[in-house]
Amino acid sequence: MTMLATLLHRLSLAGLVLALALPTQAGEDIGGAKDHPLLSRYPASHITEYQQNYNAVDFATDSIDGVPQRHSVEGNATQIFYFHDSAETQPSPLQLLRNYQNAIKAIGGEVIYERLPSEGDGGETTLKVLTGGKEVWVRVEPGIFSAPTQSYRLAIVEVAAMQQVVSANQLLDELNRNGFIALYINFDTGKADLKADGQASVREIVSMLGSAPDLKIAIEGHTDNVGQPADNKALSERRAQSVMAAIVAAGIPAERLQAAGFGQERPVADNRSEEGRAKNRRVELVKQ
Repeated sequence: MTMLATLLHRLSLAGLVLALALPTQAGEDIGGAKDHPLLSRYPASHITEYQQNYNAVDFATDSIDGVPQRHSVEGNATQIFYFHDSAETQPSPLQLLRNYQNAIKAIGGEVIYERLPSEGDGGETTLKVLTGGKEVWVRVEPGIFSAPTQSYRLAIVEVAAMQQVVSANQLLDELNRNGFIALYINFDTGKADLKADGQASVREIVSMLGSAPDLKIAIEGHTDNVGQPADNKALSERRAQSVMAAIVAAGIPAERLQAAGFGQERPVADNRSEEGRAKNRRVELVKQ
């Protein structure tokens, strides 16, 4: 065994992730590896591990007593391990986290969780965005234990966006039985424009109201507790008004409808978890 091989063997036994490679391989991706279409790599880095399959990946969504609380997300998963090409130009862990956070925010996404880098810990962030009809989760974990260059891991899971298009008969049955029904109509973050699945829900509401000419309903918007309460209330009202406007445009008289927004005031689930927040982001139809 050569001296270099012996050194590499000893270091690998110590559990270190090595950035040492032959000069002809430096900066080259492993075979078959590529960036995810949604997020490019940090400049001057290359892929050393790559996996793409249907899988479940854990994402941190909250912290209790400093311990990350994780939520499993199932879908088309892409997991990529990058190494920076140069110790002189590689970013700090915080710089890396902020770059990916800003990239997701720029396309309407949000930061779900962050653990800032500290001594002995490169930190972590969980991001989420609704794009292309899919809900996409992203985990970024900077590495701090390799030498001479550092690494980072990127995990991206694409899942179908939460959709609920119920038939006109189902809507009417639920309203007659319970007096209300919650619809999970997807909106872009911070916006009130109806998307394709929202238009489908509106068509069923219009059909229901057409089949029951004496029925009057209130359309109530609700949000989770992320953001400022006043902003959430205003946003929920805009979304309720957007649904009402679409129903009126389809020929239902406005006097049969009311619209109101309650923001985060009336949660139906625990806002401390992503599942709970997703249930709280809803539009309710209430029989009058």
